Amino acid sequence: MKDDDTLGAATRVVQAGRRKEWTAGIVSPPVWRASTILYDSIADLRASAGRDTHHRLYYGRRGTPTQWSLADALTSLEPGAEATFLYPSGVAAIAAALLAVLSPSDELLMVDSAYEPTRAMTASLLDRFGITTRFYDPLIGAGIADLIGDRTRAIFMESPGSLTFEVQDVPAIVAVAKARGIVTLLDNTWATPLFFSAIDKGVDYSILAATKYIVGHSDVMLGSVTAAPGRFAALRDTSFQLGQVTSPDDSWLGSRGLRTMAVRLDRHQESALTIARWLQDRAEVAEVLHPALPTCPGHDIWARDFSGSSGLFSFVLNGGGEAARAALIDALELFGIGYSWGGFESLATPVDVGRIRSVARTAFAGPIVRLQIGLEDTADLIADLDRGLARFRATLG
Repeated sequence: MKDDDTLGAATRVVQAGRRKEWTAGIVSPPVWRASTILYDSIADLRASAGRDTHHRLYYGRRGTPTQWSLADALTSLEPGAEATFLYPSGVAAIAAALLAVLSPSDELLMVDSAYEPTRAMTASLLDRFGITTRFYDPLIGAGIADLIGDRTRAIFMESPGSLTFEVQDVPAIVAVAKARGIVTLLDNTWATPLFFSAIDKGVDYSILAATKYIVGHSDVMLGSVTAAPGRFAALRDTSFQLGQVTSPDDSWLGSRGLRTMAVRLDRHQESALTIARWLQDRAEVAEVLHPALPTCPGHDIWARDFSGSSGLFSFVLNGGGEAARAALIDALELFGIGYSWGGFESLATPVDVGRIRSVARTAFAGPIVRLQIGLEDTADLIADLDRGLARFRATLG
């Protein structure tokens, strides 16, 4: 691909990662499956052990052109990035990135609005290694300087949070971190590099649950970490030591999904905003938590730093309890009930933030429902939500 950061997003996702030496004239890089790599001689085998195995056949666990193609493509989407490592899930990517930068007795500052498995990791895996975690308010911005102690080594961000969608002031936090020599990590799954250029904003590690918008078809588990200059070696070495590897078939499906991500994101964005605005006008809805709406916490930061919004947001019901919320969701016919998001299908799930927040506790007017807006006709999705809200009203009596 032409090395030009001025290329548009849709052009980059189509062209990226398609080096001629990996495609041999084929439009899509083929699936290279391998465990054993054969050498011409003992001398060749021994020489290979001393070379850099990045983009070089060595052993199946170090990858083939199939994995390298997707990793290379994801790197090209983050202007200024050094390289990308792939993982079998988003959680695996987060774990590897944290273990690459933290050691026993270190402290991690973790945003309070983080994805629940990320939080759980701090209380189990990191705690067992003697790494302490302090949670902070997602809207703290430059005020995070007051939380940094002598043992603080990393700051983890997720912007917006994937349940209540507070937008963090990433540039302000990064500026504080750089002044103190602290590593920054960002879960950038919601926006993807197309809507938020994390490395360009100074983030050291940009993490994606590629299961979501990269794959886009709800049929592959995949994760990635893209590193800023000077940060990849630690990530790669830790990931090799942990035995992290993605299958060539899953990597190929990730590459295939990537080619249409720009157009899919445009549709997700347009449909989600239409539905979010429709929900704002409903009496059954107390609040809509969508970063592109002025009423969402951190909206001004979103307007300053982001170039778009994706298809995931939440809304707060105007009163009611668990039974009323369950009645609403159960009444939906086009929205599936299930975890994850970023696929072609719409989903609705309950959100219960009270049990997982420890710092940024907010009193909401009622239960929360999270929506993943897929690629269906918006009018059909609105009609389905109308049915669900009618069931909600009936349950309230």
